[in-house]
Parts: sequence; structure tokens; C-alpha cells
Amino acid sequence: MKTSILVFGSHEFLATLPDQIHDASTFNLKVSIDFNQAVLHIQVVQPDVIFVQASCQDSIRVCRWLKEQNQLSWIHCILVEDRPQQIIDKSQSSCEWEFEMMANALNQGADAYIWLLTEENNNRLTTATKSLIISQLTVGVRKVKKYRELMNTNDILSAIALADSLTDLNNRRALEWDLPRQINKARSQDTPLSLIILDVDFFKKVNDQHGHLVGDRLLQLLCSRLRHNLRSQDTAFRYGGEEFVVLLPYTNSDEALTVAERLNRIVREQPFAINSQLHLQITISLGVASLQPDDDEKGINLLHRADQCLLAAKASGRNKVITWGEYSQTSSLETVSGMSRGMGV
Repeated sequence: MKTSILVFGSHEFLATLPDQIHDASTFNLKVSIDFNQAVLHIQVVQPDVIFVQASCQDSIRVCRWLKEQNQLSWIHCILVEDRPQQIIDKSQSSCEWEFEMMANALNQGADAYIWLLTEENNNRLTTATKSLIISQLTVGVRKVKKYRELMNTNDILSAIALADSLTDLNNRRALEWDLPRQINKARSQDTPLSLIILDVDFFKKVNDQHGHLVGDRLLQLLCSRLRHNLRSQDTAFRYGGEEFVVLLPYTNSDEALTVAERLNRIVREQPFAINSQLHLQITISLGVASLQPDDDEKGINLLHRADQCLLAAKASGRNKVITWGEYSQTSSLETVSGMSRGMGV
């Protein structure tokens, strides 16, 4: 992968930089002297290294802006001083002034500050200056490489922490992170969101009759079948034991019922082949609920309603889907019936 470089400065400034930086086979090079254009490029491309021409009007602004971006502050920013040394304050020694300028540049957000020193007889950079620029480029590339390796490792660790080791589905911790995010997204976009909780019927009998290894294999096969029968927008989670949650973005209650009934059908219609000798026929019970305006932002109410529906499905014979609308209607009828009996009707 080529190293990406942004030069914030003029093409004349670019021409003064060492020839190695112009090597198209090694570097992807972009030149910009406009602040807004440079910012857009940084946000989209995220270059490894930025060379900033100090004499440009917005040079310090670029350095400062970059370090204020928490997600981009790893980019190596090299401020290159191309202004003539005649601006040195004669009241200070050259060494003191250079140290002061370097400290100021670093405080403003640059990772390195380099003087463009040229040979006396021509306008070419001194060998030492070229070496220093290439060295700082190497430092920047090395730093960025380490950062990206660390981010990749963190992504892997995060994926492991949020994955269920048995089924390869997302785990409960992942649901607790994703559900509030999906609720916020649904409300900000004014789109529906639904949720399914499902449970394997009589799963304890499988473990008791065939052992836990068979039970584990059954859950793996079940999750594979569920995953291959969900839409691309849906996400399945192992909630605990033999209980699972499916998040259904952009899905209203009627559409969620259709998804749940399909899952119920694809589980009950075909046995699960544990091995060549053992095939198990199972069913699942499912509860369905949709996001309501007064639900809390963490999704506790939404999960509770779906869980109530699941309990009702299991209590009424299992192997079925019950929605919150159906559950609410049944509960209302039972309440009315109980009140009628109490009044002697």
C-alpha cells in the first residue's frame, strides 16, 4: 500500500522538496493551497503525512485544526520553514531564535519543524536538509503504521469481546451497545424499528437426553439457519442460553410479524442434522415488539414488551409468534373478563 502525502503549499514549494517524495510508485501525492480543500482531503483520504509550507497564510491553522481532530491527530504533520532567515530578531542569538520558533511550531500542532536550508551557490537544498526531511517522512510513516496496526488489533479485540464464542453471533454486550444506537437512529430519521425475542422450545430436554455437546451443536445449526434467513439489514444476537434477539431496523410491526413467522417456519419445517445418525426436530417461540414514542433510549421497555410476548407464546402452547398488539388485546380481554366475573356478570 502506497504512503499517502498531502502537501499544503504551492507547487513551487513542492518542487523544492527531495526527489524521493515525487516518486509516484511509492507515494500518492496531493497538493493543495486552499484550507477548506485541504481539510476535505484530510477527512476523506486521511493521508499518512502532511507537509505544510510555513509561508502559506493558513499554515499554522492547518496544524492546529489537525491536532484538534481526535480521530485524525495521528497524522504526522511536518511544518517546513521556507521563509528567509533575515527575519531573525537580531536581539537574540540565531540558536535561541530557532529554538523559540521550533517550540512555537510544536505547540501549535506540528509534529516536526524543519528549516529549508539551501547551498550558498544555488537554490538546492543542502544534503543535511534533504536527509532530515526524508527522516521525518520515515518517522511519520512508521508512526502511522504502528497506529493502524494498533487500531486493527483493537478492532479484532472489540469483535471478540462482542461476539458469542459458540454461535458466532453478536452477544448480549453487543446488543446493549447497538440497541440504543438503533433507537437513536430510528428517531432521528423518523423510521420504524422492531425487535424479536425467540427461544428454543424444550431445549432442556435436548441436553438431558443427548448431552450438552449435542445441545451446543444444535444451537450452532440453529443460528446458522437463522442468519441465512434474515435480511441484510437485520442483526441477530445471542441474548443468553437458548434465547436470541433479532433487531429489525426500518421495520414496522406488520413487517416484523412477517419476519418472525418466516423464522418460525424455517425452524420447524426441517430437522437439524447433528450428525449422520441424529436428526432433531425442534420449534421456537417468538415475541415481537416495535419501538414506541415513549420508550426509553436504552431499549429496556422495548425488550420488556418483546419478552412479555415471548412468555405469552410459550404459555399458550409454544411454536408460535405473538406480537405486542396481540398480547395487549388478549390482556385487555382477560382484564375485562376478570372484572365481569368479579361483578357477578
